[in-house]
Amino acid sequence: MGYFKTNGLRGSELEEMINMTNEMYRKEGIALVQKIPTPIKPIEMDKEHKKITLAFFDEKSTVDYIGVAQGVPVCFDAKETNEVSMPLKNIHDHQVEYMIDFKKQNGVSFFIFYYKKVDKLFLVPIEKYLELVNQSDKKSISYKEFDSKYELKIERGTYINYLKQLNNFI
Repeated sequence: MGYFKTNGLRGSELEEMINMTNEMYRKEGIALVQKIPTPIKPIEMDKEHKKITLAFFDEKSTVDYIGVAQGVPVCFDAKETNEVSMPLKNIHDHQVEYMIDFKKQNGVSFFIFYYKKVDKLFLVPIEKYLELVNQSDKKSISYKEFDSKYELKIERGTYINYLKQLNNFI
C-alpha cells in the first residue's frame, strides 16, 4: 500500500462541511451517516505533540461515508479538486466496485464532487458517474458535464444539504 508523510492534518474543506451536515442530520433525526476512517499503520510519531508524522495505508478503503437516511442505506465518497475537471485517477476502482455492490444490496451510492476553482458542488449518483466514464477514454470529468439537477448548494454558510438533492434520484 502507499505511504504518506504529513506535517499535521491534511484536512479537507469538503469533508468538514459534510461532517457538519451529517451531525446536523443526526441531531434532527433525519439520518445517521458516519465518516469511515482510512486504515493506516503508523511508522513515525511526534511523541511531544502526540501525532503521526509518517504512516502507510494498511489496506484499501471503501468509501468516505456510510449510513442510513430515513431507512435508506447510503454510501458515498467525497472528492475535491482545485481544477475545473475531476481527475479520474482520484477515483479508485475498488471504491467504484464497492459502490456498485452496495447498490446491488438496495443501497444508494453516489459521489460528492467539489470543484474548488469554480466553487461548485455536485451530487453524482454512481449510475451517472459510470455513464460519463464509459462515454470515452476520459481522464477527467468537467463540472460543465452536469446540469443543475446535480448541483448542490451550501446552506446556512456551511451545510451541504445533499439529502435534499438525493431525493431527486431515489
